[in-house]
Amino acid sequence: MRNDFHRGPTTRPPVDLRTIGAEALPLVGGGRALLLQVAHPAVGRGVLEHSDFAERAMDRLHATMTFMYAATFATPEEFAVVRRRVNKAHAPVRAEAAEGAPAYNAYDPQLQLWVAATLYETMTQLYERVFGRLADDERERVYQEYTRLGANLQVPPSSWPPTRAAFDDYWQAMIERLAVSDGTRELARQILYPRNVPSWMRVLLPDIRLVTAGLLPAEVREQYRLPWDADRAHRYERWMHRLARWYPRVPRFLRTAPRDDYLRRVRRLVKEDRAERARRSGTSPA
Repeated sequence: MRNDFHRGPTTRPPVDLRTIGAEALPLVGGGRALLLQVAHPAVGRGVLEHSDFAERAMDRLHATMTFMYAATFATPEEFAVVRRRVNKAHAPVRAEAAEGAPAYNAYDPQLQLWVAATLYETMTQLYERVFGRLADDERERVYQEYTRLGANLQVPPSSWPPTRAAFDDYWQAMIERLAVSDGTRELARQILYPRNVPSWMRVLLPDIRLVTAGLLPAEVREQYRLPWDADRAHRYERWMHRLARWYPRVPRFLRTAPRDDYLRRVRRLVKEDRAERARRSGTSPA
């Protein structure tokens, strides 16, 4: 159910991808995007065999958000450094089909498309939930901008459905194909009940679990066997109603603070990369 409680001023500037991408809202939907990604059998197997959410939940969060903000806002040089690190991590993430388990490859274009699609759909759904539905031309513009951004995400524009309406059809078809295994449910438990997280986050975890479950399509939530009933649905709607009421009133410099922090992380990575290349070549870093 979409909440149009807050639509903002009727004369607001047109919304584009950078407007949406600068907000902190993707952090609210991070768990939802992850659970959708790993509900794809091949993605889920790859993550199960190559990731450690139980002990490194914050590292995974920081890596994902750094990549997303860098893809949208970093300079080409900065993003190249981030992409090289991601490619290095992804290089061993592959396996042949075995004993009924699907093959996977981190560079499979269809799997990359699904991962990028979950990030896009989660980001835009949350923005519209808080600020109100975008006009049709805005939705199409944001989608086309994201498909061009997809080249940074290693998904060329030609791999995406050609229009936002076609993407909606693709999305529904993919939701119907998702299949959650026992291993994926254990992965979800690690995501929703992480260890080694800051104390301030532990306080928020019950709300994070509620919102993550509420944002999932009902059929996917049921596959994960996440507890859900009328009381939880009511608490979730109340939480989202408060978010839609108060988030737009937060000064923009605070709403974009996570983006700015992650871009500072990117610049530190660039300095480290320059220093490492200089060390190897025996020169001084620029």
